[in-house]
Amino acid sequence: MSKLNKQTKDSVELGELLSPPLAEQQERGYADTLREILQQPATWAATADLLCSPQLREQLQAALTPPPSHIVLTGSGSSMYIGECLAPTLQLGLGITTQAIAAGSLLTHWRSVLPPGTGLLISLARSGDSPESCGVVNRLLADAPDYRHLVITCNAHGKLATSYRDDPRVTVLVLDERTNDRSLVMTSSFTNLLLAGAGLVRHEGRDAIAAVNQLARSVQRVFDEQADALAAVARGEFSNVVYLGSGGALGAAHESALKMLEMSGGAVVTMAETYLGLRHGPMSSLDEQTLVVGFLSPDPAVRAYELDLLRELSRKQLGMTRVLVGEHIPDDVLGLHDVAVELAGLGAMDDALPLLADVAVGQLLAFFRCLELGGKPDTPSQGVLTRVVEHFPMHSERSSKNGHGEGA
Repeated sequence: MSKLNKQTKDSVELGELLSPPLAEQQERGYADTLREILQQPATWAATADLLCSPQLREQLQAALTPPPSHIVLTGSGSSMYIGECLAPTLQLGLGITTQAIAAGSLLTHWRSVLPPGTGLLISLARSGDSPESCGVVNRLLADAPDYRHLVITCNAHGKLATSYRDDPRVTVLVLDERTNDRSLVMTSSFTNLLLAGAGLVRHEGRDAIAAVNQLARSVQRVFDEQADALAAVARGEFSNVVYLGSGGALGAAHESALKMLEMSGGAVVTMAETYLGLRHGPMSSLDEQTLVVGFLSPDPAVRAYELDLLRELSRKQLGMTRVLVGEHIPDDVLGLHDVAVELAGLGAMDDALPLLADVAVGQLLAFFRCLELGGKPDTPSQGVLTRVVEHFPMHSERSSKNGHGEGA
């Protein structure tokens, strides 16, 4: 058993990857992704400072005044999973019904999926240039005028950030330019967008910054002291990975599964599920080539259900290696070759903050697996995927009534 909260030397694996000249790192296809994963603790501090600025607090407060009847978080791909992470935190913290709806669903079925009333639509986007990004906002500005809009993006020059400057119904929050990841896969953009969205729940500035700084230190320790063990796991003989999370951590599980799928070019089959949901069919897929990654809740009542499931997997001898992420991980859910990523202090943090650590662990596992398979993390799909989704036409409702889909 690897209890990884013990002090070790700085990561040998990361040191070897960082030591070549930048040009060589770029030639080997990992320079951008590695830099963007490792810059996260520093960028979180910058985002926390931004969220505590008086001007931004006023903007966020204005977006919530008067209080909307619903909050809808939207995005595509990774950005949608940010919404899944955030929805429970915002609903609990603001007392406003909150849900995540994929941008594609809003494009094709907005009439049947968008809650009626005076809502707030929060659009989450790295570049803000994917077709759905402005397509959804344009559609709802025209056809759901009672909705206000908050855009959170990493790209000051993207269409989402620049197209609505003269519309008082749209508030735009642009994060530090460093978060506009150059790699195909979203890493620091994901976690900083998540952190920014959590800023809608008002906290005292000094306390909020202290919590983010504590999280940043914890994750930096993962990078410094635990990356080698995660790299060793990534070299294992697994063909599929199951990611488990409860509540908002299901969004972190979805994102981590997507990172592994993207960076392995589909060579690793992935699935994300809740701990309780795994029993209802998906458990049958766990075999001796299944890596199990579990994000453990800091809530003791939720954690009890999660540990029950892990102990059941042990009794049934299901799965291969486990990677468990959380605080105070009990020894009896860890086997000889399992890895416990202990992150002290997470239990005292806001519900959304531990998810940043969960996602960072998922990113490292996917990054190392990509290298093990001979891939290039910066461009892992060999042209199948692009950093910004290629343009596709926005179909009008008139065309949809002629047989091209509902509410497109």
